[in-house]
Amino acid sequence: MTDRRHLANAIRALAMDAVQRAKSGHPGMPMGMADIAEVLFNDFHSHNPGNPDWINRDRFVVSNGHGSMLLYAVLHLSGYALSLEDLKNFRQLHAPTPGHPEFGEAPGVETTTGPLGQGLANGVGMALAEKLLARRFNRDGLDIVDHYTWVFAGDGCLMEGVSHEACSLAGTWGLGKLVVFYDDNGISIDGEVRGWFTDDTPGRFRSYGWQVIEDVDGHDAESVRAAIEEGRSDRDRPTLICCKTTIGFGSPNKQGTADTHGAPLGDEEIAATRTELGWRYPAFEIPDDVRAGWDARERGREAERAWQSVMQRYADRFPEQAAEFERRMKHALPENFEAQARAIVEKMQADDSKVATRKASGMALESFGALLPELLGGSADLTGSNNTNWSGSVDIMDSASDGNYIYYGVREFGMTAIANGLHLHGGFIPYTGTFLVFSDYARNAVRMSALIPTGAIHVYTHDSIGLGEDGPTHQPIEHVASLRMIPNLEVWRPADKVETAAAWADAIERRDGPSALVLTRQGLAHQPRDAEQLACIRRGGYILREAGNGPDLILIATGSEVELAVNAAEELAERGIAARVVSMPNPERFLAQEAEYKASVLPDGVTARIAIEAGVTAYWHRFVGPHGAIIGIDRFGASAPAPELFEAFGLTVERIVDTAIELAGSASR
Repeated sequence: MTDRRHLANAIRALAMDAVQRAKSGHPGMPMGMADIAEVLFNDFHSHNPGNPDWINRDRFVVSNGHGSMLLYAVLHLSGYALSLEDLKNFRQLHAPTPGHPEFGEAPGVETTTGPLGQGLANGVGMALAEKLLARRFNRDGLDIVDHYTWVFAGDGCLMEGVSHEACSLAGTWGLGKLVVFYDDNGISIDGEVRGWFTDDTPGRFRSYGWQVIEDVDGHDAESVRAAIEEGRSDRDRPTLICCKTTIGFGSPNKQGTADTHGAPLGDEEIAATRTELGWRYPAFEIPDDVRAGWDARERGREAERAWQSVMQRYADRFPEQAAEFERRMKHALPENFEAQARAIVEKMQADDSKVATRKASGMALESFGALLPELLGGSADLTGSNNTNWSGSVDIMDSASDGNYIYYGVREFGMTAIANGLHLHGGFIPYTGTFLVFSDYARNAVRMSALIPTGAIHVYTHDSIGLGEDGPTHQPIEHVASLRMIPNLEVWRPADKVETAAAWADAIERRDGPSALVLTRQGLAHQPRDAEQLACIRRGGYILREAGNGPDLILIATGSEVELAVNAAEELAERGIAARVVSMPNPERFLAQEAEYKASVLPDGVTARIAIEAGVTAYWHRFVGPHGAIIGIDRFGASAPAPELFEAFGLTVERIVDTAIELAGSASR
């Protein structure tokens, strides 16, 4: 049998060669964690390189994503469709081997990592998904959901606050099939971490309720193997394996220093490292015995075949549950869902009551939740304010039931990153909740949900100064515009309960990215619509109120300000000015429509336009053009009842009317 160190050295060689060829990268972590990866992949990790999407595979996440060459090396060596040529093109344009792992670029990459700590939080979400699906579907000894989540994490991951949020929850949830390998090498970019990272890491994780295995020699295969066996023996607690390693292991002049962290070793040092490791082969050459020692294809096929046998017996005994499991794991919606969603929106349209859109969101959830057992929601300690639960919500901590609701506590960042992991695992449509102003706490995970992408749904309530007395610390001003700037994030700010239900339906049906629902605290008037207008909501912008034979000017508004625009249009009509009202719940979606439709809503010939939104004005210039006006807020809010604030900040019918009269007069001159 090929020596285990020799197998691990293949990772080291590929990592240092690829980084050197790219003239950039991070060889230190792959060289330091190579022995751990070798034991994990060759003795424990259940996967099938021939079918990277096998449902019951173990999930492997490299949270310290700068060490991506470790992941690419083990995938290549194990037999995934990742060629040696792909490794040679590390960090090159359009190669499946980018500088940090990116979901969807290479087979076997479970999530996009790089922002430290988030991969670890994604892993918590994946492990939670496994536990909840196992509770829901496994029965009578037929365990169709039974796999581990393995995470590699470094000092940087554990310094990031998101790791505290996510790992605290992992302990509370008892995620016994989550195993995290802590690469305790004492080095980060700035040097030895003892100057800024002196936490009692084992004590910290024990306080979370984790099993902690300390002082494991990360370069001794038997020590690593024994630690993993011990970790797997405890099914009630997640496990942290603290591995003492040397960054850049094998580099005679640079190992153990920050010099190996984020720069090529250099040709001379690579040659010396080959000698030190006894690696006699030139760059990118892997000998046959090493390839044979790593090849997991047959083992993977056997593992999947064994699972398929269990799945077949399960399907024979529980056909409905088997079909439901397979549907959910494919991210497929129930049959006829689109028609049912339309019916929900139409039902909302038939109800002319005045409600806050946060309450309307809860009403929509009541309908959609009954149709979608995969909806798994939660809030960062604001359930009653966000209206993120419904009559069928069951706390996931209730082990006697199929939980579908998560009390995240005050952990916006961890919540959002965990939701990303839930979606990536499959089987769930995750949604989260907090105040819009606190989306800032979660912003990088929101960005990652768009970049990966995941289908997470972010519910943000208390969307403006309309929240009132809590004042400027809680009143979002720039937040909606800044969220709209994130590519691939669909941002909805609905004007009433009908648009809220339509936004929920769109978010649920979306398969290529996340959505944010931005909702009010204050009640909003119901707006009448015909069938064509209902259908146009999902175009992002549409004519809500027409102006007779043609408009003199156009009022564009979102959310709570649509009601102001409608009232202003009615007053303007009495003054002989025809104002079209355009509701724009999703401006970026509107901009993506065909030119003909956009021109029908915002014709070039009508240059008198006013955009109205209780937020920063800069976003709206491209909609109103050089001859239009914007009514918004470019300063922080204040503490007072909402009606007084709208008056004080000039978000009133009177101001809209005055501005419209001035614009209409200018246009006629």
